[in-house]
Amino acid sequence: MHETGLTCFFGPLEAKVMDVLWNREAYLTIKEVQQVLQKEKAIKFNTVMTVMNRLVDKGILEKRMEGRSSLFKPVQTRNEFLATQSKEMAYILTKQFGKTIVSHMLEELHEADESLIKQMEQKINEWRKTK
Repeated sequence: MHETGLTCFFGPLEAKVMDVLWNREAYLTIKEVQQVLQKEKAIKFNTVMTVMNRLVDKGILEKRMEGRSSLFKPVQTRNEFLATQSKEMAYILTKQFGKTIVSHMLEELHEADESLIKQMEQKINEWRKTK
């Protein structure tokens, strides 16, 4: 698993589409998304349409009709999506690898900034109070 950022959760084109939609924070048409993506590299309308409709099928985007145009918007904000996905990923890793994953996460703290470590300490203290 060497992907970073959104490509941990999406294919490369899906990640670019989601980035466009999250940056605009509004309903967009397929054409509007295609025009933004075109600035980086030529891409066909049908390719963008297919990706966006698949994201609707996955429950990532919502789609509504306005006249004859399909408008798309993410179901969650970027932060909500990342929070949900990272929580699910942490749950799966903990269930599958138990103490090992916790140990590996602690080993990686040498690269974390002090504020992250303080946040973790607060979470651990809160968790202890509920036990």
